[in-house]
Amino acid sequence: MRRLYDWVLSFADRPGGSWALFGFSFTESSFFPVPPDPLLIALSLGNPKRAFWFATVCALGSVLGGLAGYAIGWGIWQLVDQFFYAFVPGVTPEAFVNVQQLYDRYDFWAIFTAGFTPIPYKVFTLSAGVFSISLPIFLFASTISRSARFFMVAGLIYAFGPSIQSFIDRYFNLLAWLFLILLVGGFVVIRFLVG
Repeated sequence: MRRLYDWVLSFADRPGGSWALFGFSFTESSFFPVPPDPLLIALSLGNPKRAFWFATVCALGSVLGGLAGYAIGWGIWQLVDQFFYAFVPGVTPEAFVNVQQLYDRYDFWAIFTAGFTPIPYKVFTLSAGVFSISLPIFLFASTISRSARFFMVAGLIYAFGPSIQSFIDRYFNLLAWLFLILLVGGFVVIRFLVG
């Protein structure tokens, strides 16, 4: 995971970093395991005046990627489900059953929560298509939650500058474990709400 994280970060020092940010944001919404936040942070630190532009690129890529995930779930899921179950972290038949129960009661809030928190957003984009969730609800919840998440990151960088980057580099392993705990905790909370 650390090598993958470092590879994503390497695009901050290359020409076309904004395009890479868009690409990672897009693919993370349906299958890529590393969130785009590290690259968003690195690009924003390199040019703090453009932090909110990078957040816009990130949000746009993520929402369009979410639409692609929705389309995969809606149109070709039966052809690709085994690939996703085998190779995409967080995408399991059990996760889909749990998400379907959430959709039955809280479609907007389930998508919003997944878009803003470490809960795997890709599970919700794919399953929204599989379960034919209202596309306007899906788009509205995704746009608000993903934009809020990335603009919050950009705002922190704009306000605190390089100290955020050194904190992430110094405590990456701790942050990764906290992310895992939040992820598991998110599913426990969802399970509690469903039960």
